Amino acid sequence: MGMFSDGVMLLLCASCCCITTDPAEVLALWSVKSNLIDLAGDLNSWDEGDPCISKWNGVLCCSNVETDGYLHVYQIQLLNMNLSGTLAPEVGQLSRLVILDFMWNQITGSIPKEIGNISSLKLLLLSGNKLSGSLPDELGQLSKLDRLQVDNNNISGPIPKSFANLRSVKHLHLNNNSISGHLPAELAVLPILVHLLVDNNNLSGTLPPEFSNLIEMSILQLDNNQFIGGEIPKSYWKLPNLIKLSLRNCSLVGPVPDLSWIPHLCFIDLSWNQLMGSIPSNTLSNNITTIHLSHNNLNGSIPGSFSDLPLLQMLSLQNNSLNGTIPASIWHNKSFSSNATLTIDLRNNLFTNISGDLNPSENVTLRLQGNPVCSNANIWNIHHFCGSDGQRNVTSGVSTNSTAACPIQAYPLDNYYEYVPAAPEVCFYAAPIRIGYRLKSPSFSYFPPYQYNFLFYVTTYLNLSTNNLVIDSHAWEEGRLKMYLKLFPTISEGHQFNDSEVLRIRGIFTSWSFPRNDFFGPYELLNFTSVLPGTDKGGISKGVLAATLVGAVVGTAIASTMVTLLILRRNDKNQHRLSSKISIKIDGVKEFTYEELALATDYFNSSTQVGRGGYGEVYRGILSDNTVVAVKRAKEGSLQGKKEFLTEIQLLSRLHHRNLVSLVGYCGEAGEQMLVYEFMSNGNLRDWISEKSQRSLTFGARLQIALGSAKGILYLHTEANPPIFHRDIKASNILLDANLTAKVADFGLSHLAPVLDGKGNLPDHVSTIVKGTPGYLDPEYLLTHQLTDKSDVYSLGVVFLELLTGMHPITHGKNLVREVNMAHQLGMIFSIIDKRLEVYPSDCVERFISLAISCCHDQPEYRPSALDVVRELEKILQMTSEGITMSQTTSMLSGSSSPPSSSSNTITRNTHSSLDISGSDLTTSIMPNVLPR
Repeated sequence: MGMFSDGVMLLLCASCCCITTDPAEVLALWSVKSNLIDLAGDLNSWDEGDPCISKWNGVLCCSNVETDGYLHVYQIQLLNMNLSGTLAPEVGQLSRLVILDFMWNQITGSIPKEIGNISSLKLLLLSGNKLSGSLPDELGQLSKLDRLQVDNNNISGPIPKSFANLRSVKHLHLNNNSISGHLPAELAVLPILVHLLVDNNNLSGTLPPEFSNLIEMSILQLDNNQFIGGEIPKSYWKLPNLIKLSLRNCSLVGPVPDLSWIPHLCFIDLSWNQLMGSIPSNTLSNNITTIHLSHNNLNGSIPGSFSDLPLLQMLSLQNNSLNGTIPASIWHNKSFSSNATLTIDLRNNLFTNISGDLNPSENVTLRLQGNPVCSNANIWNIHHFCGSDGQRNVTSGVSTNSTAACPIQAYPLDNYYEYVPAAPEVCFYAAPIRIGYRLKSPSFSYFPPYQYNFLFYVTTYLNLSTNNLVIDSHAWEEGRLKMYLKLFPTISEGHQFNDSEVLRIRGIFTSWSFPRNDFFGPYELLNFTSVLPGTDKGGISKGVLAATLVGAVVGTAIASTMVTLLILRRNDKNQHRLSSKISIKIDGVKEFTYEELALATDYFNSSTQVGRGGYGEVYRGILSDNTVVAVKRAKEGSLQGKKEFLTEIQLLSRLHHRNLVSLVGYCGEAGEQMLVYEFMSNGNLRDWISEKSQRSLTFGARLQIALGSAKGILYLHTEANPPIFHRDIKASNILLDANLTAKVADFGLSHLAPVLDGKGNLPDHVSTIVKGTPGYLDPEYLLTHQLTDKSDVYSLGVVFLELLTGMHPITHGKNLVREVNMAHQLGMIFSIIDKRLEVYPSDCVERFISLAISCCHDQPEYRPSALDVVRELEKILQMTSEGITMSQTTSMLSGSSSPPSSSSNTITRNTHSSLDISGSDLTTSIMPNVLPR
């Protein structure tokens, strides 16, 4: 039996009338009893005949008396209550349950297979927890299931083939987990599946061609998986109702498919793959808003049909090998409304000219940096579009509900009231319902043109006017659109919603009964707050949900003729723990407010974003004292518990080394967890050694970076207190400052080294769930789940191989470690050295390669320690004749004015040109590690 924190209890809701309760359900609820707690506080009186009972933060609904004479539980909702512990298997005995909702808590453990016994279940909602283990095969027995949401957990293992039996399912949301294996072709038999979201997992294999039989499918989102070497099936053009196809960063090869036959297609994202060939010239749907084909290997020209897309908002083709002339008709043929925009990103291609007038309207952002056309002095004004930002930048929307026109006496004394900007009566104030709301997979890139449509969509089904709903703010978060809404009562209803109206509105949101709108896509309810003025205990009126949606109602059956309600109460301090501020005093680490960091990053404007990862997004910020910092902001599903976050800050504050990125401060206000680091102006190592980078590093510079990285890891292993295993060393986690000093980052998400056991012995490993990046992972760690200091050494060795070759750890399905070993054994190692290293000392390179290969040995005992790595690199550096120092930044760049060495063992690139392997797959190809969005 699982155990939720603080002894939480949830039991049966029932009246004290002469109604008996099904003994099986009583037993099940008694079993769950010790797993849940009443977070609602004082539940006092209620209407004992109410079949759907909601108190404070709690709701648990029962059906009316059925023909068997029993009262049955049919709805349990415990959303966003910070509950921890595990789910009890006995919940599977609630045989009439229709809705089971535990979203956005801290629940651990696995999903009980017994849930598969609840044949009546229609909504199974477990998103945003810390669930692990695999998906039970038994869930395939839920023949009435309409929606399965288990996204944002730690679920691993394959997708069960039994899910092919979910013949009523419309929504499968499995994204943001660690699900592995193949995407089951068996899912193609699901007759009414409309949304399949499996992005940000570890899926492999190929995309099933059979998915073309999913004729009701409207959203197929599989980003950030590893379908290495697979192609996009040509049969996908047969998906007649497809609105959105998102296959970003899936290691796909082959051509871009012809999708012109899909009549309603709005959104295409095939970026960060290895697609080749030209872009199909056939005309796409007139509904297209977004085309992402960036970071591939595409060639040829821009299709002329792209000039005839009336709703286009984003055309992203950067980092390809496209050539020829850019058709200005793409932006000149478009009629812009006042709130429409168009972003055209063509950076880093081979375009040489522009056909037509280069004079886009202010609605257009055009980016041409990195193309030969930028050197064409005959094109007037070309320099305005050859910077990194283009002409215009789109920001997130924030409402400005001005009250300037209202006299001060019109404002009510009660601070719960707010000015209603769209009310027909001037200076009308009311108490709003506040709603946190997120579109999980919208089919557009820019929201303002569709804002009124969204208001109309939501309010129509709520039976309200668009004047009643205000979008207080909206912001993009890794491809999803997060909003904060305010819902106001009409003037005829007075200045606040009554209890029954709040419950009605809440019920519509939490039952997912809005009519489907595939253009806006599926939504997530993040919070629902109704604070009513003039009431006790924080403004919660009798029978109304407050602060968050759900909690727990408690009761149990005492005899067959009487049901008695048992209620537990908690101290008032627990009512405020969700809104409490994380605060800690640490020397040298500043506590920032949310407002300070928002101002520093222009309210987390996308233009200040410099990176993203599984943890969240990273922004460049400028503090009030003009200090430039990097702000790492945790996304919703990555928020830690208060204790864990404080532990991480305390840990990071103790790490001080020249080759580690320093922690400046943090922000732990309610709902936010942000870490503030020193800003690294030269970005990450992966960008520098990428084939398409316009900058390059000399061999000496690469050796210095390798040594700095190794010293940072050595500090973590031997001098940090307590010692730390990094667990995710990779080129993109090695940052470079203004002097190209290497600093290791993201060690705050690492694992503490083992400590003495009860017998005083020191284990040599930590057993842990495998985490890291494919291509960098120690094979022994993958096999045994035993993390050691040698696991970090393996990853560091892969980085060394990247420094030497410029290649990615996995390219076209080939493993860099394996390919280097093969070339080394054949005596052809110089054939794979980065071609931009025109001059290098051969004996130093050979010794560096030998070190890297030894670091990447399959067996950990044959790998050097971090200390041995540092010592060997120092010896190699002494051997080099460049004699560079870290302050000599310019000499570290390949192609600088520094004279080449005259040493007899210096090799120039053309000396070994005859050793290049003809037709080898070892040539560098962009397959970056793009982190989840």
